[in-house]
Amino acid sequence: MLRDTTRDRLTGWCRQAIRFVLPVECIACGRSLSTDPVPFFCTACWHTIRPFQQPACARCDQPFVSQEATHYTPNHQCQQCQERPPDFQRAWTLFPYLPPLREAICSFKYRGKHTLAQPLARLMIGALPSGIDVDVIIPVPLHPARLRTREFNQSLLLADQLGRYLALPVWATNLVRIAATDPQTTLTRQARLRNLRKAFAIRKPQDIAEKRILLVDDVFTTGTTLNECAKTLRKAGAGPVFALTLARTVDTDLVPDRHFAEQAPPSLTTIGI
Repeated sequence: MLRDTTRDRLTGWCRQAIRFVLPVECIACGRSLSTDPVPFFCTACWHTIRPFQQPACARCDQPFVSQEATHYTPNHQCQQCQERPPDFQRAWTLFPYLPPLREAICSFKYRGKHTLAQPLARLMIGALPSGIDVDVIIPVPLHPARLRTREFNQSLLLADQLGRYLALPVWATNLVRIAATDPQTTLTRQARLRNLRKAFAIRKPQDIAEKRILLVDDVFTTGTTLNECAKTLRKAGAGPVFALTLARTVDTDLVPDRHFAEQAPPSLTTIGI
């Protein structure tokens, strides 16, 4: 513990010295960074990232509009899960996909800022639900072509940190993506469903037989990717499949006003003044 404290102190001093020579501004608010521990973000902005706290679907974790939705039925499921039960047993989506977390994930995922992997994983660890009982963690895979372009799988980096914390093995080579599909973010919901059909495969079904699996991804949008992964695992003989994502896209009317009130306003330099 003392060794970790000393290491963190030395890291802070080095970071401060480097930022004195090469100034870095917070991606969210534009303030100059000093001893702020999270790369590319000031402490004030980072502390505005809060997990979901409202009632949610007991299956897919979709937030409910009304606080009374689960008052009498704690295991209430959303209409979509009732009409089309997903192939995963349970999904947990920890944070709303809003600034500054949105900027952090985009910087991590699309701009190659790998050093954000650890602080983002710490957010997940700090908001982990109780009662996760699985045998193995599997990150949602990228197609080899996209992996070559991006040079890393953001879900694997998050899963690796979670595996260390939960003392669970992380398997990154059994569930594979065999179809180079269009990015899900560019498609409608119906197109997403068609886009991912038969996009995944299992290399060694015998290794996952009856295993309780936790799928890990960065962002839950419609749940199509996670559902297709879960379907592929279940068809190959896996036990129950669970899903965990760092963030979830939500309608603004499902987000408490305090989330918006706590977001730091952009600096004058950020808006070009």
